[in-house]
Amino acid sequence: MLNSEDVYRVMQQVLLRENKIRRNQEHFWVVGLDNANKILFIELIGLGAVNRVNANPPDVFRMGIYKLAVKMILVHNHPSGNVAPSEADSTFTDRFLKIGKLINIQVVDHLIISEENYTSLADMGIIEALENSGAFEIVDKEKQKIEEWRIKTA
Repeated sequence: MLNSEDVYRVMQQVLLRENKIRRNQEHFWVVGLDNANKILFIELIGLGAVNRVNANPPDVFRMGIYKLAVKMILVHNHPSGNVAPSEADSTFTDRFLKIGKLINIQVVDHLIISEENYTSLADMGIIEALENSGAFEIVDKEKQKIEEWRIKTA
């Protein structure tokens, strides 16, 4: 069974190789998985500054759609070595969880890595909390009307 440490060990080697050239930049990768949690691909989506990297939904999900991935793991590094998730990391993850849900590619984790250690948002319970956050959800009209009625009668 693939777990966050397994993914980190693979991504640590990728980071160490790429850090020979771009040591002080954030990198953002996507790891695509099949139903058996076998890695289908690892794709570098973007290089950023020392404390941020941009990633757009079409870029993040393109290879997953092409390779028929059913699950994805988001991975980015913090060149500072501090792998604690920021509020921006959580918001970013929430947005991509909901987009993945819409297109049937489950975002199962987001790893923040450095050369020495990592943090898994799934292991911390953040992924589960975000799945139930209600943010970035597309709500159908009937559900929205029921919710409005419930609020008015409460």
